[in-house]
Amino acid sequence: MEPQSGLPHCPRHPETETGIRCARCDTPVCPRCMTSASVGFQCPDCVRGGSGTGHAPDAQHPRTLAGGRMAVDGRLVTKIVIAVNLALFLAVQAVGDRLVDDLALIGYAYLPTGELAGVADGEWYRLLTSAFLHQEIPHFLFNMLGLWVIGGIVEPELGRVRYAALVLLSGLSGSVLAYLLSPQNQFSLGASGIVFGLIGAWVVLARRRRHDMRPVVLFVALSLLLTFTRPGISWEAHIGGLVGGALVTYALVHAPRSRRTLVQGTACGLLLLIDLGIVLARSAALT
Repeated sequence: MEPQSGLPHCPRHPETETGIRCARCDTPVCPRCMTSASVGFQCPDCVRGGSGTGHAPDAQHPRTLAGGRMAVDGRLVTKIVIAVNLALFLAVQAVGDRLVDDLALIGYAYLPTGELAGVADGEWYRLLTSAFLHQEIPHFLFNMLGLWVIGGIVEPELGRVRYAALVLLSGLSGSVLAYLLSPQNQFSLGASGIVFGLIGAWVVLARRRRHDMRPVVLFVALSLLLTFTRPGISWEAHIGGLVGGALVTYALVHAPRSRRTLVQGTACGLLLLIDLGIVLARSAALT
């Protein structure tokens, strides 16, 4: 008997070991089965597009690991998110603290005029606007660097639509946990919830791709160490984004291909409902 190398076996040719995987569904594929695509190789099922006709409707549009279409610009959504952050940052520099007062996350507070302000008073938009808002240059630059580097890893793996959903749900989940646990008069702002959501996504993707997890775990550990040791950081937003991003990405990349869109949409909708439920419960407790 020949020694086994530990490589996976091709599903269609069980006697053949292979280190090649389909660029669309990540299934092991041997040289006899694989079809060359614009990016990597595809298995026969992905080439047929599930139609069983023998044609290749998707051959010119290879899919990401999560089922989205691969794009030439793998950072388009990341660039848009950075542009939104930049626009708000420049607006804050021009207008001053007034814009921060209007858009930052705050649960429930009395203004100097005696009026109420905050999410509990109905200003729910703060849950998202705060996730794109920065006041200090180092804070802005650090978060934009994280978006660019980690977003450049995650966005090509998910595709634009799914990546956009990940960004929004990560930012929202970070804000929701901050709203739930932070002191009600404490302001919170910054894209850290989104960045940590991307970190959570990176962990899931690296595990799914069977990459060496040691560098990923080390990076996560260092990020959490900074979260809990540096003053003035909303650890709640970091943890909320991290957990939200990991959960969303797990559902995106592990959804069964036959019901992929349904499962992915349901998972994202479920997390959104959980976030909204927490906000409603917290608002009721404060008011």
